[in-house]
Amino acid sequence: MDTSPFILDGGLATELEASGFQLQNDPLWSARILHTNPQAIKDVHYSYLQSGSDVITTATYQASIEGFVKYLGLQPEEAQLKIMSGVQLAKESVLEFMSNSPLSEDRREPVVAGSVGPYGAFLHDGSEYTGAYEDKMTVGELKDWHRPQIQCLVKAGADLVAMETIPSLKEAEALVEVLREFPEAKAWLSFSCKTLLKTNEVDTAVNAVNVFQDIHNISSGRSFSEAVQVACRSSQLVAVGVNCCPPSLLEPLLEWKTRETDVICQTKSRLERTRGFVDWLVAAAVLVLLISLS
Repeated sequence: MDTSPFILDGGLATELEASGFQLQNDPLWSARILHTNPQAIKDVHYSYLQSGSDVITTATYQASIEGFVKYLGLQPEEAQLKIMSGVQLAKESVLEFMSNSPLSEDRREPVVAGSVGPYGAFLHDGSEYTGAYEDKMTVGELKDWHRPQIQCLVKAGADLVAMETIPSLKEAEALVEVLREFPEAKAWLSFSCKTLLKTNEVDTAVNAVNVFQDIHNISSGRSFSEAVQVACRSSQLVAVGVNCCPPSLLEPLLEWKTRETDVICQTKSRLERTRGFVDWLVAAAVLVLLISLS
C-alpha cells in the first residue's frame, strides 16, 4: 500500500478572490459560485491538479439546504442538487486532468473530498472559531443540521467527506454519528483551534490575525486530545487534525497524534504566490494530508 502523504489542494475561495470574485461578507462564501459561475470553480480545481494536488475539495464548505433556500431563492430539492453539483464539478475536473495529463508512475489518481463546514459557518458570525452555539444546541439538532449536506455529498459520489473547522466536541460527536448512517462513506475530521482575541472583531477571528493562542485546545476550550479520542471512536474516519489555524499551533497540537489515526493539517498562513497559486503553510510549505483510503 502506498503510504506517502496525500497532498491537498489549497484555498478555493482565495483563488476565486484572486480571480476577481467578491466573497468577503457573503453568507454563502465560495458556495455561491456553484450557482453563479461553476466553470470558475472547475478552473481552480484544475489548476490545483496541475500543481500536484492528490485531493480536490468541493466548494461546499458553506453550502446548506437552508442557506441556498434563503440566499439563492432555491427550492429544497434544487438546493440538494446544487450541493451535489459541487462533487460533480470536482469529478469533472479530475477526469479532464487525467485525460489531458496521463498520470506518471509516481502520481496517484486524485480523489474528491466533499467539504462540510460547521453549523457556525451557516450562522456567518465567526462562531466556527468559538463554538459559541454549542450550549444552545443538542447533539440531535446538530445531526439534523448536518445530515442533508452529508447525504448529498455521499449520494453525488464524493470519495470521502471532509468535515472541517469543527469547533466543539458536541458537533464532532454529531458528525461521527451521522457518518454511521452512511456506512460505506469515509471521512476526515478537522477542528478549529482555541484563539483568545485581542479584539472582538470577527475579522480578527476569521483571519487568525493578532491573536494569542491556547496551544492545546480546540475552539470550544476542550483539549485537542479529547477531540482526537472522539475521532478514534469511528472506523470510518481516516484522518483527524486541525485546519484554519496559525502554523505556530501545529507542533504542540500534533504531539497528540495517535498511531491509529493519521493527521490532517491546514493553516491560515499564506506563502508567496507561485504560478498564480496561494499555497498554505504546513511544515515545509505544502498542505499535507496523511491519510489511508483503504
